[in-house]
Amino acid sequence: MQGSRTGNDAAAGGEHGVDHEILALERELAVFLRRARASSGEMAREVHPELEPAAYGLLVRLEEAGTQRATALAAYFGVGKATMSRQLRALEDLGLVARDPDPADGRASLVRLTDEGRGRFRRVRDARRARYVRKLAGWDRAEIAELARLLHQLNAGGDDRGPARAPGPDPR
Repeated sequence: MQGSRTGNDAAAGGEHGVDHEILALERELAVFLRRARASSGEMAREVHPELEPAAYGLLVRLEEAGTQRATALAAYFGVGKATMSRQLRALEDLGLVARDPDPADGRASLVRLTDEGRGRFRRVRDARRARYVRKLAGWDRAEIAELARLLHQLNAGGDDRGPARAPGPDPR
């Protein structure tokens, strides 16, 4: 027989039966994600004042993975070809990426960072990393490693929409 929940039962079970730990995680992730979106916007503007925040993630991916087809980038970020094409065109117009013919398929092209794009991106990335170092200066190295491991575990776990993937072209 189910009766009404007491105040103590509600506190122990959290909001609508969700554990307190899950609610705390949800709250902290929401703050983290808001700050990450704001940070991506700032970093994008530091790379180039006209760079859209969503396009910053494309620079991250091209720096990490190297030259790629636009279709591979679209698949990685889980966006359509038209969206990817528009973002790449904007990056090209800013001189941050270039397209070269794909030697394996003359109909396709490969996208790469230009020297200007790589230089601008690396300056911003290095400044961001320096901020992380300052912010985490009081942390034990094992705590930093554990946080990285747990975030990787969370990211690799996927979500209700299907397999794990990057959340759109602005993850960093």
